[in-house]
Amino acid sequence: MSSSPAAAPREQILRLHCVKIFVRDQEKSLRFYVDQLGFELVSDTRLQSGERWIAVAPPDGTALLSLVAPELESKDFLQIGRPTGIVFIAEDVVAKYREWSKRGVRFLYAPRLRRIHYEGLAQPGSRSSGSVPATRIAPVWGGVFTHFRDIDGNSFSLVSFDEVTQEIEKQRREAEDKLEAERRTRQELEIAKQVQAGLFPQRLPTTRTVDFAGVCVQARQVGGDYYDFLALGQDRLALVIGDVAGKGIAAALLMANLQANFRSQCATAFDEPERLLRAVNQLFCENTPDGSYATLFFAQYDDRARRLRYANCGHLCGLLLRADGSLERLGSTATVLGLFKDWDCECAETKLNAGDVLALYTDGVTEARDHSGDEFGEARLVASVERHRNRATGDLLHAVLDDLQHFSPAERQDDITLIVAKGTESGGSQTMSLPFG
Repeated sequence: MSSSPAAAPREQILRLHCVKIFVRDQEKSLRFYVDQLGFELVSDTRLQSGERWIAVAPPDGTALLSLVAPELESKDFLQIGRPTGIVFIAEDVVAKYREWSKRGVRFLYAPRLRRIHYEGLAQPGSRSSGSVPATRIAPVWGGVFTHFRDIDGNSFSLVSFDEVTQEIEKQRREAEDKLEAERRTRQELEIAKQVQAGLFPQRLPTTRTVDFAGVCVQARQVGGDYYDFLALGQDRLALVIGDVAGKGIAAALLMANLQANFRSQCATAFDEPERLLRAVNQLFCENTPDGSYATLFFAQYDDRARRLRYANCGHLCGLLLRADGSLERLGSTATVLGLFKDWDCECAETKLNAGDVLALYTDGVTEARDHSGDEFGEARLVASVERHRNRATGDLLHAVLDDLQHFSPAERQDDITLIVAKGTESGGSQTMSLPFG
């Protein structure tokens, strides 16, 4: 494996912390900046020296003003009531002037329009100069400005520039466009989630000697895990679980493709499940991008003979917990689907007797981690199924997921899908797959 290039050095943060404003009474000044100018209080604390440190900021939070009450007759005290050199930029100076005037802010004069002409040199041959020698031109820069004072007489500039106003409007439009795009994305993802939910089994086949249930908990709104229950005719049932490589929308589309391939070809599964899987692999290769693949566990259950024929295509081992307490691991019989057009598989066979419990799952179950980084793992899954095996299949399923949630309460990083099938004496019933979360 080749080593990755060294990461670029992280740029260090450098920003203006605060600008000092010298005032006589911090509390009165605080009320002026908060109540009359509409600033926000950022900090009001006591330093180790005992000095009170107050910082306020305009609504956008781009700068801090520190309100400092210097000692009498100090050099800093002499700065009170002088021009601060601080300039506030407003989108609409006239509107801000009217707003603050109503709140009692003292302005030195009404807003004025200023146009600044500055000289530039037009080069010979340019469109403005024609064929004459270089001449001077005078671009125009426009803005509105005024000055106001705080309660201590400190003066500030309040201005707006044409360029700034245009930039603010541009940023506002970009922000609105971004919000609208995010809204559409959320809406489309919600629709995709509803569509994908409809791809999971809605009605379960009727059986006599097995109870079964399944659930999928997606790490994102949509995901790449797949499970299905298919009636194959003549008392035969297919249990299918798969995990498409990848996450999110791309994996969800591949999952839908895999499900469609399975359901369109399932009629061939009654006599020849190997033929079904070869056809599904071929379609998956043809209809998906190069490099796409899925692991899959396919099991065909004969409801009369209790025979379970299965093909494990690069998937995690199925776990068959026998009624006598022993464990049978149903390992791989073929490689993954989708990578190779020249692909074949073999089926293995076992029994699902009364009291036996079969658990099929994706790696989101066993690879879930606790706060220490330990995985839930196969051993904990087996222990959980064993602990709850006497429950009805739907209750057993959700009890295992409760154990998993207790072990790994953090946000999910991968889809979690689980099927349980339990052999019964006779007259078995089914449990509809229920959401969990």
